[in-house]
Amino acid sequence: MTHLAFAIFNARQLVTLSWPDILILLLYFVLVIFIGFYVKDSANTSEEFFLAGREMTAWIAGLSFVSANLGSLELMGWAGSAYQYGILATHWYWVGAIPAMLFLGIVMMPFYYISKTHSVPGYLQLRFGEGARGLSAISFGLMTILMSGVNMYAMAVVMRTVLGWNITFSIWIGAATVAVYVMLGGLRSAIINEVLQFILIWAGAALIPILGLIEAGGWKNLKAQIAVNVGSNDYTHLWSTLGHFKDNPMGINWVGIVFGLGAIISFGYWTTDFLVVQRVLSANNLRAAKMAPIIGAAFKMAVPFIVIVPGLLALSVLKNADGSTMHLVSTEIAQKTGQHAYDEVLPLMLIRYCGPGVLGLGITALVAGFMSGMAGNVSAFSTVWTYDIYGAYIKKNAPDKHYVAVGRWSTVIGMLISIMSAYILAHASSIMDYVQALFSFFIAPLFGTVILGMLWKRATGAGGFWGLLAGTVSSIAMFVYVQTGGPSALATIALSPDAKPMAENMFRALWSWLICVLVTVVVSLMTKPKPVSELDGLVYGATAIPDDGAKTLFQKPIFWAGVVGVGFIILNVIFW
Repeated sequence: MTHLAFAIFNARQLVTLSWPDILILLLYFVLVIFIGFYVKDSANTSEEFFLAGREMTAWIAGLSFVSANLGSLELMGWAGSAYQYGILATHWYWVGAIPAMLFLGIVMMPFYYISKTHSVPGYLQLRFGEGARGLSAISFGLMTILMSGVNMYAMAVVMRTVLGWNITFSIWIGAATVAVYVMLGGLRSAIINEVLQFILIWAGAALIPILGLIEAGGWKNLKAQIAVNVGSNDYTHLWSTLGHFKDNPMGINWVGIVFGLGAIISFGYWTTDFLVVQRVLSANNLRAAKMAPIIGAAFKMAVPFIVIVPGLLALSVLKNADGSTMHLVSTEIAQKTGQHAYDEVLPLMLIRYCGPGVLGLGITALVAGFMSGMAGNVSAFSTVWTYDIYGAYIKKNAPDKHYVAVGRWSTVIGMLISIMSAYILAHASSIMDYVQALFSFFIAPLFGTVILGMLWKRATGAGGFWGLLAGTVSSIAMFVYVQTGGPSALATIALSPDAKPMAENMFRALWSWLICVLVTVVVSLMTKPKPVSELDGLVYGATAIPDDGAKTLFQKPIFWAGVVGVGFIILNVIFW
């Protein structure tokens, strides 16, 4: 213990917290654990523990839906990517999120909700059988604990950069806190904390872009300063530089953004990743379940203000001690040279603009985001493990209390495995490289299987299983090929010698989805489908969609989806 404490206080430290800052941070940790104890008695059945009793309103489910995704992937990863690639990083919030969230609410939620499934693998079991369920449950369980490790690592980076804490200490203190409140209160505890965390994130992070834009002299002056510092105008255009791979800092073209990201990874994540779908399944009725993703989409469009804008500001305002412009580097180079990494841009900006008291609120906001991401992944892992692996293959028909106990213990076990995965991330060039690789492995093929299952009555159980397997294996094989084959292999997958790794991630997702769909269609046409009578509640064309209770225009989810859609188009035109 003495050695650990010595290591903590001998790490690099950029700032010393005042007592008000420390008090704010400590109060937050106490509060989230208190919430876990407070709702413990409301998590005694499997329905309560894993789906919060299906009692959440549309607003609570919607805020939780977007907050569960507002972890390190958003706060650290994309702030660093905005510094690295410019405003192109915004695509992961707009074209890479909004259409898919609206599609989930209007098209897919009726099937998830009326089938009363507890998970996405549970839907695949109803539609395709045990093979597809088992494969998706195993791959999803692996992805969630690896993603939980992303949040742990990012939180540890913040604590190291801002406070000088040792990476290991930070990982374990965050993991222990999340494990306690999720184990005690299940999804209900996670959702309550996620709504709290959403408020804290905005309260703590909004000062950075506001003060930064004031210092830079507004958006127009910021664009001019970035052009001078990086020697290019490409960093502040959303679409106009995507005509060719070499015309933008990300080394990608519009095909990769529109089809790889917008049509495959985005739809795969927001419609099949149980981390976010689980929150919507907790809604108290069908209309609330449809509205929750639409409400989430409206808030999602605003998030770049507190994530992307700080990364762009850093290109202009971050300075070294001698007054020269600071240049951030990849994690690997930073470890060798002592420079700051891309993923440290947000805490560096936090230190620049936040004084005593406010700094504590800002750090608490970042910690809240990381813990939200950890809790989301671990609670989703616990549900899928308990229902779709343990309950399906290890111990069937056990008492309900037994499954609740298994859910609590799997929370702890999942967190321990996540801790191990956090150390793997230390070797990635950036958080987003790691995350996008995971998405192309598991999310892209899964989306192919789910969307065919919902829209095509002819899809068979054998087709669903072999298509999902082929898509997943092919994605991993393409990743290995690029890692071992060098630039020529990357150019083959991304269709251009000018492509960069992010482009390869997008095209790999597109190819794996196409392989999944092709194999599913071919195998389905060669095998016998289920009778249409057995597809009720599972497939369009074989299901009577129940009325969601909306009477007036302003109550209809499709109306609000249209409003959000118009706002999405306007924003893309403004920042073209």
